[in-house]
Amino acid sequence: MASSGIGGQAVMEGVMMKNQDRYAVAVRKPDQTILVKQEEFVSICKNEALRKLPVFRGVINFVDSLVLGMKTLTFSASFFEEEEEQDERAKNKEQAAMGLMVFVSIVMAIGIFMVLPFLISQLFQKLIPNQTLVILLEGIIRLGIFILYIVLISRMREIKRLFMYHGAEHKCINCIEHGLELNVENVRSSSKEHKRCGTSFLFFVILISIVVTLFIRVDSGVLRLLLRLLLIPVIAGVSYEIIRLAGRSENPLVNLLSKPGMWMQHLTTKEPEDDMIEVGIASVEAVFDWRSYLQSQQK
Repeated sequence: MASSGIGGQAVMEGVMMKNQDRYAVAVRKPDQTILVKQEEFVSICKNEALRKLPVFRGVINFVDSLVLGMKTLTFSASFFEEEEEQDERAKNKEQAAMGLMVFVSIVMAIGIFMVLPFLISQLFQKLIPNQTLVILLEGIIRLGIFILYIVLISRMREIKRLFMYHGAEHKCINCIEHGLELNVENVRSSSKEHKRCGTSFLFFVILISIVVTLFIRVDSGVLRLLLRLLLIPVIAGVSYEIIRLAGRSENPLVNLLSKPGMWMQHLTTKEPEDDMIEVGIASVEAVFDWRSYLQSQQK
């Protein structure tokens, strides 16, 4: 069936689903009830033409996803902390802290997954005189750090449950995109891997960064690193276009290119419990009329 266009992410004991200019967060509260919050989505970029421009839209979407992700994670976490009334000043501080968290997250990601592999690869510069081999080694190190990072954090109890809700999110989308009614039984039998997943996006970022850096041939190590950093938005934009195409196409070549990213999702998605699936369904139904979607695809 055609892509539904909806996407989302797992949050603490819940699922966020986004459909065009609306998003909803469904959270299983400590008293076991499901709370659903709907809000309008506002992009960081107000220029609609720019938001539709290939490559540029990928960069905008990436930053939007980070901001929305932090916001919804903070919202879901609030149910598992001591409840306290917040005045306007406290809310402003929270928004400022959220902006700082997004900035720090981007800086840390660049440092761990871009700068660190480059510095490690430079240690082998004298042992491996071939620049192409050094660049390929850098890419292997980058991919290894990424996989190791996921494996290590997946050992944490909270992350394990987050990955289960991630599975519930994918299963809900796959359920309706394969023409099935959205209920617990159908969702449970659906796949927990999806071609438009953020994990696949990150995998393509790593893969494309290897290809792009093969063409950066300058003598200065500082300049090589600077050029890598400057090209990050381009790499993110191209990776988004590939993921977008993968979500809309069943071309054998596109499916083949999607396989490695789908394999990576085995690390970031786990089989959810039925009560987690119920949360995912509640989040979908808050922003997406899946019944009308199924009817439109059957015509």
